Amino acid sequence: MMVGNGAVMAVTQMDLTDPAQARAVDAFVLGHADGSPFHRPAWLHAMEQATGNRALLLAAVGPSGRISGILPLHYVRSRLFGAALVSTAFAVDGGILADDQRAVAVLAAAAQTLASERGGLSLELRGGPAPGGQWQRLDGAHVGFVRPLAVDDEAELLAVPRKHRAELRKALANPALTFIVGRDKAHMRDHYRVYAQSVRNLGTPVFPARLFREVMHRFGDDADILIVRDGDRPVSAVLTLYHNGRVLPYWGGGIADARRLRSNELMYYRLMGHGRARGMTLFDFGRSKAGSGQAAWKKSFGFDPRPLVYHGWSADGERRDIDPNSARYQRRIALWKKLPLPVANLIGPLISRGLG
Repeated sequence: MMVGNGAVMAVTQMDLTDPAQARAVDAFVLGHADGSPFHRPAWLHAMEQATGNRALLLAAVGPSGRISGILPLHYVRSRLFGAALVSTAFAVDGGILADDQRAVAVLAAAAQTLASERGGLSLELRGGPAPGGQWQRLDGAHVGFVRPLAVDDEAELLAVPRKHRAELRKALANPALTFIVGRDKAHMRDHYRVYAQSVRNLGTPVFPARLFREVMHRFGDDADILIVRDGDRPVSAVLTLYHNGRVLPYWGGGIADARRLRSNELMYYRLMGHGRARGMTLFDFGRSKAGSGQAAWKKSFGFDPRPLVYHGWSADGERRDIDPNSARYQRRIALWKKLPLPVANLIGPLISRGLG
């Protein structure tokens, strides 16, 4: 494709199994102000290996061979939820990452061609600049929560609004509640047990345990697990990613007793201190459904919501429905909450890998 200065900008599909190409993509992501963990080859590989959803990465490359933009994608297929090209699977961010609008345009066009060639798939971009043209702007459904970390623990405590701070102080005063941070098999085991119970109680199928193992392996020191214990019992746990000064608690939750213990409050407060000790400057509380109880909880922790904008495209205007608030899923969610945990843990990974 010709660009404004007369040079040709080509779109190529990168071979992420080639270490040199993977390093070049990673360097581009880490050097870009809008890059995220979900653009990195580590994320693409982890999701592919754990769920079977094939990873693809389109790159806009100039005559010099320099990367000017990328679009990471997963080819997500499910008998229950349909198929789509998603940027990126199981992520809250992604989409096109580019130096300029020229690269955005050629990557968006290449993605449309790829989707059409694969049988008319829909495209889902979870973030990034607007592709323009016939792409649909999808906003109003989700909000994100990000704020700077305070200078020390006391300032962090005072940054929490008074009512929620009182609950956090109760957890801090409980000598039975302790926390540990690590990356070994015991941490991953305890995290999965807590997280699986937490999502079952919310009516959501749990991801395969391999997904968390792959993320820990692929991200290395850029990921760890914090666990809060009540005595010897793990009650809250979170797997966190670290990216360019940002703390991203990504998969976290607590057992049924966590609310009484206020262990989730303690978990995120301790994670803020841990992130600060790692040299991080921002705390990214992730996304929540607009108007949800989870969004209200994060706001009560001192975070202001900001709208998240996604983009979608399909040749026929139809998109797959994976919204848990959709009327078609409400009865299934209610039934899922009643499943025995071993049954939910057995069936859940078979379903969740198709959600993307």
